[in-house]
Amino acid sequence: MAPPSTLGPAPARALAPLLVAVTALAPMAWGTTYVVTTELLPPDHPLFAALMRSLPGGLLLVLLTRRLPAGEWWWKAPVLGALNMGAFFPLLFVAAERLPGGVAATLGAVQPLVVAGLAVVVLRERPSRWRSAWSVVGVVGIGLVVLEPTARLDGAGVLAGLAGAGSMALGVTLTKRWGAPPGVGPLAYAGWQLAAGGLVLLPLVALAEGVPPGIDGGAVAGYVWLGTVGGFLAYALWFRGIRRLPVTATAMLGLLSPLVAAAIGALVLGETLAAGQLAGFALALTALLAGQLDAGRFARGPRPARLRRVSAVASARDSPGTPGSRRRPARTP
Repeated sequence: MAPPSTLGPAPARALAPLLVAVTALAPMAWGTTYVVTTELLPPDHPLFAALMRSLPGGLLLVLLTRRLPAGEWWWKAPVLGALNMGAFFPLLFVAAERLPGGVAATLGAVQPLVVAGLAVVVLRERPSRWRSAWSVVGVVGIGLVVLEPTARLDGAGVLAGLAGAGSMALGVTLTKRWGAPPGVGPLAYAGWQLAAGGLVLLPLVALAEGVPPGIDGGAVAGYVWLGTVGGFLAYALWFRGIRRLPVTATAMLGLLSPLVAAAIGALVLGETLAAGQLAGFALALTALLAGQLDAGRFARGPRPARLRRVSAVASARDSPGTPGSRRRPARTP
């Protein structure tokens, strides 16, 4: 059998693009939130929608996986759940209510830039000029797609949008730093955070909104979609990708969310895309692809050249004629 060092890198290198593609399904699912909310859900109850997106699915995953946090994860999981869901969802809806959808989506697209800065401070990663530059290009592309010439700006909405992007960016960065407990899979990990985020939202819904009247079949279908495909399934894929891929490259996949939202608006709702918007699509997709070019090396371990150098040093150290090497005693039958 060949040594593990010669077998490991190639299969992992081949699977890295697949891991990126699977992780990208999460922000693509989140891109359906806008059309589901506007076409199926009762109006003026964004907090209740956020609650239904997090708490039922989180509790279901906890029951199915039969895993509860232990030790320090009794406080880490609520912190991550509050940042990724409990704080992010309400801020997102405030921005969506006070700003045009395009402006709110563009503010959310700033998240990769925030993650890039937090990765240097929190994770002690070396800053990547390549990904930082393409993150800026991606934000410009999203702006061309979703911003309208007559877009109005509201101060509170802008602050909410930026705070929401910062909240999830910090949550993504801490998720990368803390990882997950040994033996805890992505479903249980997502369940902890969704349940924690939902518990944060529960008193807000009770005090500010309550249950919307007249929930029909379409609304039920919308809540189920947001809680399953846009909830625990998407977050399970997302957290799995964060654990295996560079955090900045993973955050750049979030640009897919407003792109998918704009595409659905054109295909389903009949919204038209101007030439500048089509150019923005191309620019944002180029930034997404460019930001993933070297993502695979984090998932595949040491590079072959590094492995060859390590192997050569080990062979030289163990050779009988090498100065300073230790001669192993001969085995006796």
